[in-house]
Amino acid sequence: MRIVVAKVSEFPPGDRKVVRVGTRSIGVFRVGEKFYALNNYCPHQGGPLCLGRTQPTAVSEGPGDFGINEDELFLACPWHGWEYDIKTGQSYFGPGQPPVRSYGVAVTPGVGLAEDTAIRFPDRIPGPYVAETFDVRVEEDYVVVDTTARQTAR
Repeated sequence: MRIVVAKVSEFPPGDRKVVRVGTRSIGVFRVGEKFYALNNYCPHQGGPLCLGRTQPTAVSEGPGDFGINEDELFLACPWHGWEYDIKTGQSYFGPGQPPVRSYGVAVTPGVGLAEDTAIRFPDRIPGPYVAETFDVRVEEDYVVVDTTARQTAR
């Protein structure tokens, strides 16, 4: 099913719109010139995920060096603060739970290294939850969500 959300001109960068599709609620986010859609349901405890705050990713090359990456946003559930990657829906550790340092070892062909969350966020440990995401396209002047092909981070 395809749902027209809004005209692109009515959807400024940084904005979000929550739309109802039958019994499902879907949040659509504009990050720069790209659009992302997630199910408005937190897999942790069922909270209204898309009503939570968005926050950029903190980056650091070492002690005393820090910055913000506005292109990589996380969405925090308003109920308990569980964070999800806005692009993939992948959760990361919950509030009050420090990450455990781990080291993965694998032999992977170069083709398998394309878009991998471990590459995008090498210092984060994926959590147990993945929020449902949907394809979003701009068709002519409209933002359109397609719910037929569901996506997951894994």
